[in-house]
Amino acid sequence: MSFLQKILDTTRDAGARDLLIEIHGKEQRPTSAIGFLALVAKARSFLKSAGIKPGDRVALLAPNRTKWVACDLAILAEGAIVVPLYSRQDPRELAVMVKDCSPVLTIASDAALADALKGAWPEHTRVALWDEVFAAAPLDSSAPLHATEPDDPVTIIYTSGTSGEPKGVVLTRANVDYMVPRTVDALAEIKPSDRSLDRVFHFLPLCFAGSRIMLWTQLYRGNPLMLSTDLANLVQEMGTADPNYYLNVPAVLERIRTGVTAKIKDRGGLAWTLYNRGQDAFRKVRTNTAGLGDRLALALSRRIVFAKIKKQVGPSLEFLICGSAALAEETQWWFELLGVRVYQVYGLTETTAIVTMDKPARVIPGHVGHAILHCELKLSDEGELLVRGPNVFAGYWNRPEATTDAIRDGWFHTGDQCELTADGNLKIIGRVKNILVPESGHNIAPEPIEQKFL
Repeated sequence: MSFLQKILDTTRDAGARDLLIEIHGKEQRPTSAIGFLALVAKARSFLKSAGIKPGDRVALLAPNRTKWVACDLAILAEGAIVVPLYSRQDPRELAVMVKDCSPVLTIASDAALADALKGAWPEHTRVALWDEVFAAAPLDSSAPLHATEPDDPVTIIYTSGTSGEPKGVVLTRANVDYMVPRTVDALAEIKPSDRSLDRVFHFLPLCFAGSRIMLWTQLYRGNPLMLSTDLANLVQEMGTADPNYYLNVPAVLERIRTGVTAKIKDRGGLAWTLYNRGQDAFRKVRTNTAGLGDRLALALSRRIVFAKIKKQVGPSLEFLICGSAALAEETQWWFELLGVRVYQVYGLTETTAIVTMDKPARVIPGHVGHAILHCELKLSDEGELLVRGPNVFAGYWNRPEATTDAIRDGWFHTGDQCELTADGNLKIIGRVKNILVPESGHNIAPEPIEQKFL
């Protein structure tokens, strides 16, 4: 069974239960599983009327909303290839992407986004707005999915283009069929509780590979997902959502830590003293150098200071999942002190978002976990991480030379300089292209030095 069939079957089984919940400030706007399937049916009907055929590229330009998810699944159900575009990106950059993949149709959430893209892409093909897409009469609920083969592309996700023109990463049905069960199993291992439904908040753009895997994972589980709608109001939204966990990036966790530290420092007095004393005692406990006074100080600071911080950060927060870049070891320990474990994930768009994941009993702050099932890792002589497995992408769209350069002898070259512990726990050092070679002849990655300054 394909991941898409499983998602739709699970959604039908959810019935009237809330499936997607948009967070608007202090308000929650839920859509039931039944209501969501109706949106998918309308979008599928529109795609058929627009003449979309299997293998056609359909671009999706919109912010995170329930309708974004409905369009995503509808395009997949018709056997077309979804090309998700970042709604906050410069239209000129988006134009480079759509010119490269030549979508038959672009779906935009509103006229402002559509007009900006068309202005940067004069030779554009049809651009339809959500108002038009969801005004269509719904497709019969019994309409089957278009049959796809494992090697069929399901999405083209463009890289950021920070190191040149963006490249379209082609992910197949087999890539996603493999990955989603891995993430479902990982969540079950992290929290093997009897509670069937988790409170999961999501604010990262759904057009990114990691976000898309998180989305599909929750839908595959039949678990509701709460969607942020305003990044400028993220603090209030998190308070409204009160999640058990969410996917984030290191910058967010660093911002939380530095923000809390600044507030307590401004307050001064006993709180500031206990805050610093508690962290120092926690370091000593971790290194087995703590005395009785340290343990008492840690217990007191946790009760008076860190318990209150935890309530502010997230009363119901059980753990966090962090990816996209290396997280500072001290920040990971800081959240551990709060009682919120951070599980790191490492991967790239080209690896269907994931290569390694932390395991609950084997977390080492500063490391990003062990290789997922059936994924092989090795280091080149220069320390570059090479990856082989069913998560590795099919290639770059319209770029055979770039694909050949990235995948050699079956191994994907990540471009990341890494270290592996004896038991296979991965540590990211930096990018191979950034390596400095001083007169000593040693290879030095600048990222750890930059982190110390930060």
